[in-house]
Amino acid sequence: MQHRIAFREATWPADAEALSQVRCEVFVEEQGVPEPLEFDGLDAAALHWLATGPGDEPVGTLRMLPSGQIGRMAVREPWRGHGIGSRLLDCALLAAARHGWREVWLNAQNGRIGFYARHDFFVISDTFEDAGIPHRRMLHRIHSPIARPSQPWSRPNHGLAAHPL
Repeated sequence: MQHRIAFREATWPADAEALSQVRCEVFVEEQGVPEPLEFDGLDAAALHWLATGPGDEPVGTLRMLPSGQIGRMAVREPWRGHGIGSRLLDCALLAAARHGWREVWLNAQNGRIGFYARHDFFVISDTFEDAGIPHRRMLHRIHSPIARPSQPWSRPNHGLAAHPL
């Protein structure tokens, strides 16, 4: 697939439809996650990233909560294997570094642990089930020259709009 993919920070009020479309397709339809578990009421407080393809078609998404938890990474099936997930994860890690966080974490499906390990996440838990899918918690320590001591959560533009990835 030789299409240009755009990556941008998204907001839940403005982009909920596009973000939900990708997450419903991947988590609810493909993986059988119950919709009430997928849409847990935490999206309004989260930072979101959206990858779009031709015609502004939503093809991937990721969110990061104020707790430093990265999650809800989803890439639509026809678009997998093209680095979209890696770029979305890079967006979140850059925002965390700019925010001054020292670490972020996620609950990785067991089949995705290798992907996150390639991004310097490491396993910190035994296997547990979430929505009937085996997961393990993983942690990423942020080593960045722009990282500062942790600061309270705020929702400013983390510089991503001015620096598209």
